[in-house]
Amino acid sequence: MASSSSVDPSIATEAPHATVTSERKQNPDLQEELQKPYLARALVAVDPSHPEGTEGRDPRGMSVLQQHAAFFDRNGDGVIYPWETFKGLRAIGCNFPLSVVSAFIINLFLSYPTQSGWLPSPLLSIQIKNIHKVKHGSDSESYDTEGRFVPSKFDAIFSKYGRTHPNALTKDELNLMLKANRNMYDFLGWFAAFGEWTLIYNLAKDKDGLLHRETIRGIFDGSIFERLQHDKKSS
Repeated sequence: MASSSSVDPSIATEAPHATVTSERKQNPDLQEELQKPYLARALVAVDPSHPEGTEGRDPRGMSVLQQHAAFFDRNGDGVIYPWETFKGLRAIGCNFPLSVVSAFIINLFLSYPTQSGWLPSPLLSIQIKNIHKVKHGSDSESYDTEGRFVPSKFDAIFSKYGRTHPNALTKDELNLMLKANRNMYDFLGWFAAFGEWTLIYNLAKDKDGLLHRETIRGIFDGSIFERLQHDKKSS
């Protein structure tokens, strides 16, 4: 194995005097595992195991972030009302009180930025076509600011924080990621990231308390919501 001194400085991913760069490693072989991992994908959430995205999933011309949100558009009209958010949360396994509170908070904060004009929606509607406007900070940056999916950022979730299992996160590793991603004074982003990831962890962890890579990838394109809904119906 080559020593750190023999690594070309122009491609080095660790700095000797910045220990955090060696604690949170990157995958130097990602380019060999996935074509153009630096290229943000507009339509599909890809990784080395799914170079064409989720099998059998039709993006319907929507960005990956729009697909994530579209699950909660229960009637498919491009607009998400609080009662639809409530129904979506119930469909994936949230209890009644959590669904009520979460639906109100989600639509309260996301409604106005997604409106096409200056007037707020009296019904707190969320316009899916403008969902990129509510991307918050302190996140993994697996979505870019236009709602595309960035494979290299997604892969970094596991290369940096998946220390026990290379393709899964424990609860402690998830909390470490959330803390590491915090932007200074971005309290709204901290709260949003914590709420989103905690909800998904509690709903989709396996029996050993692991949140798997495929589950997390499914968060980004919304396919995990469909799986959770199917599992709830089956049970």
